[in-house]
Amino acid sequence: MSTNISRRDFSKLLATGVAGASLGLFGGVGTAFAAKYRVVVIGGGFGGASTARYLKKLDPALSVTLVEPKAAYVTCPFSNWVLGGLRTMPQITRNYAKLSGRYGINVVPDSAVAIDPVKGTVTLKGGRVLGYDRLVVSPGIDFKWSAIAGYSQELSESKMPHAYQAGAQTVLLQQQLHAMNDGGTVLICPPANPFRCPPGPYERASLVAHYLKQHKPKSKVIILDPKEKFSKQGLFTKGWQRLYPGMIEWRGPAAGGKLISVDGSSMSVKTDLGDVKAEVINIIPPQKAGSIAFTAGLTDETGWCPVNPLSFESTIHKNIHVIGDACKAGAMPKSGFAASSQGKVTAAAIIRLLKGQEPVQPSLVNTCYSLIGTDYGVSVAGVYQLSPTGIIDIPGAGGLTPIDASDDQLAQEAMFAESWYNNIVRDIWG
Repeated sequence: MSTNISRRDFSKLLATGVAGASLGLFGGVGTAFAAKYRVVVIGGGFGGASTARYLKKLDPALSVTLVEPKAAYVTCPFSNWVLGGLRTMPQITRNYAKLSGRYGINVVPDSAVAIDPVKGTVTLKGGRVLGYDRLVVSPGIDFKWSAIAGYSQELSESKMPHAYQAGAQTVLLQQQLHAMNDGGTVLICPPANPFRCPPGPYERASLVAHYLKQHKPKSKVIILDPKEKFSKQGLFTKGWQRLYPGMIEWRGPAAGGKLISVDGSSMSVKTDLGDVKAEVINIIPPQKAGSIAFTAGLTDETGWCPVNPLSFESTIHKNIHVIGDACKAGAMPKSGFAASSQGKVTAAAIIRLLKGQEPVQPSLVNTCYSLIGTDYGVSVAGVYQLSPTGIIDIPGAGGLTPIDASDDQLAQEAMFAESWYNNIVRDIWG
């Protein structure tokens, strides 16, 4: 595979939704062995819904069941835009009607509570048992609630939302921003790596500042960060200085960025340099694979799921594939686009495996757009390949928005961000 594609052209491919085909993810799959085999997919987010859609695209006769308890899926991508007042919740909410009605996927509105890898069955909360020949588990993330003293799921649902599973948490954080006084402080506390969407907390700080600048200009945002550096740091810092001078303060570990505990009654957090109070506190706790992955014994000591990167089949249980945020995917970050890319590769691999063929070597892609202001976007893109040590970056492919990007380039990146979102949700949910 050639690696001399420019970052600018690669971003255009990603934004217009053709990169997957351009990078040859589906070469030589072939189709049609009728409904002889059953594939069950757990989780209807970017990874699971992509897998289900592309399984039926590659072989319409295949029996595909998608298990997802929510009638509608609220996307984490663009949820920060809601906080900034640039989108509404309905605009980032997708449903499964086209997956069911147009593509013939059996969408089951229930939760998986147990997996028997020996019998090849999935037990649902409602009591139904589904048999499978191949199973795809795309459960997203869960949180390590005990990692921060004083923090809990109950506190996240009342005073200190994480808003890292979009939906009710997004609405709660938005309501708190709207209710706060002008001159108040918003505290954003991201976790250590690895976690879902590495640039997410910093886009959030940007778009919260965008909202505050318009409606509560005396307010500020403080980021308490346990990491020495973060994704797209130079690009974010430059954007903050330009658009929100004095409004956003990033504190790394040397400046008290690591949390020791939180106190919901006083709306404060404790660091090694003292207490910090704020009117709005957004705690993003450390993360692990979704709960069904633990129940099924698909995780290792890291809390994530080891997989064979050729097919994303679990290295613990045969005939079960784990994709998206829950899996250990080497150099690939945990993102919606990465999950979708993995879902397509997994769909192609499953078709071949069911035919008794080896999966082809995949080319995997990821891109992440971040909005700093309405006409100020930045992005990071990557192309990945398999190596003896797992999934690695392809040197020279992808890249970052140039640090010296012109106003026109930054505005174009913001436009690409919208195109990227519109194309990926259309590709997955129709």
